[in-house]
Amino acid sequence: MSVIRHDWQREELLALFGLPFPELLHRAASVHREHFRPDEVQVSTLLSVKTGGCPEDCSYCPQAQRYHTGVRAQKLMSTEAVVAKARAAQAAGASRFCMGAAWREPKDRDIPKVAKMIAEVKALGLETCATLGMLSGTQARALKDAGLDYYNHNLDTAPEFYGDIITTREQQERLDTLAHVRDAGMKTCCGGIIGMGETREQRAGLLQALANLPAHPDSVPINRLVQVAGTPLHGTRELDPFEFVRTIAVARIIMPRSMVRLSAGRESMNDELQALCFLAGANSIFYGDRLLSTGNNDAAHDMELFARLGLKPMPLHGAGIDAGEPMKAGGTVHAEIVEPDRSQAA
Repeated sequence: MSVIRHDWQREELLALFGLPFPELLHRAASVHREHFRPDEVQVSTLLSVKTGGCPEDCSYCPQAQRYHTGVRAQKLMSTEAVVAKARAAQAAGASRFCMGAAWREPKDRDIPKVAKMIAEVKALGLETCATLGMLSGTQARALKDAGLDYYNHNLDTAPEFYGDIITTREQQERLDTLAHVRDAGMKTCCGGIIGMGETREQRAGLLQALANLPAHPDSVPINRLVQVAGTPLHGTRELDPFEFVRTIAVARIIMPRSMVRLSAGRESMNDELQALCFLAGANSIFYGDRLLSTGNNDAAHDMELFARLGLKPMPLHGAGIDAGEPMKAGGTVHAEIVEPDRSQAA
C-alpha cells in the first residue's frame, strides 16, 4: 500500500529513476491501481482568455513580450464572451472551466473583473479554475469568495536550475502563491517542464519539490518542452523519450493520489510513447488541436488511440476527479481552460 509522504530525499528519487525500466513501470502501475481505474483518463481542453504580452523572461515561453515568436498580445476577454465559451463547454459535457491570463501577476483592479467571470461561470453549475500568475493572500481570498475552486501555478523546474530558466521572479514567489491559494481553501494544480537541458538529478529535484509541498497538488502537469523559434530554449537537445516515461512513473509513485497530466509536448509523442506514459501512471491529457499558442494532437486521433488501448475518458464526478478518488465506470469529456505558455500548458 502506497504511503503519502512529504519528506522525500533526492537520493530516493534518483534510486527510483535508476530502476530497470520494467521494474519502475510495474511499481508505478501498482500504485496507480491503488487509487485510480487504470482504464480511465481525464480529458481536458485549453483556452487562453488573455494571450501574450507577458513581461517575464521565461526561456521556454512564446508569450513573453521580449521574444519574437509571432504571438500577438491580446486584451482580457469580456465577461460575456467568457460566459458564452463556458456555456458551450458545458453543452459539450464540461464540468470545470478554467480562465487563464498571461500576466506576471494580476493588478488589484483586475481581480473584480476576473471575480465577476468566476461568479457567472460558477452560476452555470460548473467547477471553476483560474491561472493568473502570482497572487497575494488578499487576491486569493477574493477569488475564493467569488467561487474559484482550483488554481494553477507551476514550479517549472528544480530549485537549483530555476535561475537558468527564469530571472524575472524567484521560485520562492511561486511557493508563496501556492501557500496563499491553499490558505484560501482552494485546490492546486502544479507541475513543471522537462527537457529544458536539465540533468536527471534536476528532474528528480522538480518532483521532490512538488511531492514535499505541504499538500500534494491535486493535479501535476508534466510538460515536455515545446521548442518555439524565437525563444532561448529553441534548439535544445531533445529529451530521451524513455526518460520522459521514467519521470511520469516517479511522479506517480511519490504523489499517488494526484492526477498526473500529460501536458505540453504531446503533439510530438507517437502513440507508443503515449501508451507507455499511461502504463506509467499518467491519467490526464489535454484534448483539442491547440494548446493556447502551440499545437496539440488531433482530437479524433486521441479517441482512436483510446479505443486501441481500451481507455475511456474519466466521467464527470466533480471535485473527486482531481482529489484523487477512484472513479466509477463511464466517460464524458472534461473541459478546462488553463495557463498560457509561460508554463507550457499547465
